[in-house]
Amino acid sequence: MNRLALLAAAGVGAAGLAVCTIAPAGAAVQPAGTAETVVSCGNSGLQAGLATRVCAAITGTTVEFYGTVGLAGPPTPGSPAPSPRELMTTLTSEVVGSGAPETQNKRVIFTASTIEVHGLVSNVPCGSTVRGSFGVASFPWTPNPVTHQVTVAC
Repeated sequence: MNRLALLAAAGVGAAGLAVCTIAPAGAAVQPAGTAETVVSCGNSGLQAGLATRVCAAITGTTVEFYGTVGLAGPPTPGSPAPSPRELMTTLTSEVVGSGAPETQNKRVIFTASTIEVHGLVSNVPCGSTVRGSFGVASFPWTPNPVTHQVTVAC
């Protein structure tokens, strides 16, 4: 290969690298016509001695509520790892002012890592306000649900 061909190949390679590095790491190219997912979460609450939160993931007019369960604080250094606990979770979702809420009850095992409890997905009209709640119970504690409310903008 002559020098001119090598320089041209190097220039194309550098330009290709520059194009590849324009997008931030982890960014995905979305096909035309797809909606971006926006996630928002409510305030944390304490249930069954654990930190809980309910979040909403909105994509277009689809809303998914899910709950998170994690340790309420860092473990004491040198203490044993928490033993697994069975939790009864209740996740609800309702379009405000429109019918009865959807409810999902699910048993989960919590160890020391934060877990997410997914399951309720709703398609709602533009402009609707949707409210979700997440409750966690574990003997002898009863649930004290956390709530989060979002409005679907189109």
